[in-house]
Amino acid sequence: MPLLKTSFALLLSASASLAAMPASARAEAGQTATASTARLLGTVTAISNETITLKSDAGVVATITVNDTTRIVRTAPGQKDLSGATTIQVQDLAVGDRVLVRATPGSAENTYTAQAVIAMKQGDIAQKQQQEREDWQKHSVGGIVKTVDAASGTVVVASGSRTFTIHTTPKTIVRRYAPDSVKFDDAKVSTLDQIKPGDQLRARGERTGDGTEVAAEEIVAGSFRNIAGTVLNVNASAQTLTVTDLATKKPITVHFTPDSQLHKLAPEMAQAIAGRLKGGAPGSGAAAPVHAQPAASAGGGISMNGPRGGGDPSQMLQRAPIVQLTDLHTGDAVMIVSTEGASDTATAITLLAGVEPMLQASTKASQSLFSSSWSLGGGGDAAGAAQQ
Repeated sequence: MPLLKTSFALLLSASASLAAMPASARAEAGQTATASTARLLGTVTAISNETITLKSDAGVVATITVNDTTRIVRTAPGQKDLSGATTIQVQDLAVGDRVLVRATPGSAENTYTAQAVIAMKQGDIAQKQQQEREDWQKHSVGGIVKTVDAASGTVVVASGSRTFTIHTTPKTIVRRYAPDSVKFDDAKVSTLDQIKPGDQLRARGERTGDGTEVAAEEIVAGSFRNIAGTVLNVNASAQTLTVTDLATKKPITVHFTPDSQLHKLAPEMAQAIAGRLKGGAPGSGAAAPVHAQPAASAGGGISMNGPRGGGDPSQMLQRAPIVQLTDLHTGDAVMIVSTEGASDTATAITLLAGVEPMLQASTKASQSLFSSSWSLGGGGDAAGAAQQ
């Protein structure tokens, strides 16, 4: 979750409580208050006397001087205003703390004089993120978007053969993933009308009725690409995989990053899921009910988590062993969820190998199950362990 960005944005909107901050600095988060005022957000890397060294998420290092007129406060993550903030001194800050600074640029590049500093302790942030991660795991549903009705504020998503109706209100937070990233921190504030059929979506909120109606507090969605194909070439040194897309019959070069996840099904698991996709009747081609409830967390990247019950196909996918790119070979069948990319290139979010029986049973149903089982936001083994 982009906890810090969200929290600081909320605090900026309430920054009138900072007596030393000029009125113009109470502008909406993300806007520059005046031509001579800067907004800096990052992590404290050093503190020396009256100077703070700050490193932004983009890697820019700034030197910030505080003086007698600088107001420094500490608040807890998740607070919507500064009413409970505590006034502190610069010496009370610590390396690793996150700070939001309103400052006047100095004469040298990346030097500033602070008007106001809002700080959050590193330990408090980690604890809050863990709480939010668990909340996403326990109170979220996800799947592939079927329909969107922005006027009524509803979205219908499919997970396997099960559908969920997501209800929103004006207070529901809607975010959209960047085209080239699946990190929650990179997701931007969006609106319901930007969500399209085929998008992958996860909603956090309370379920009602039979569990298929969800009152969403927060939604994150994105457009991702689903590839089913056979491996043509593995280039471990370049961290790329060339596959023949079964849909287009054309080659695609898939790039892998440290955030990409690779799993491989054991043959018996692949056969079991294929049987479920065919309804247990050889050659029927009908998809059996898949009561998948993928669990999400808010870390970064993609993870797969199924519901309770060891026989659920989604949970079988979640338990698939992790493999390396070098474990794949020419001719292997794979399913990949990737960024949109170009027609002949993409960046892998996650890959599942050992899927030959599933694709033979139903390529479409296999991809639908795979896509809806991999939950946006990450969580990995911890997410699975959190489900009780």
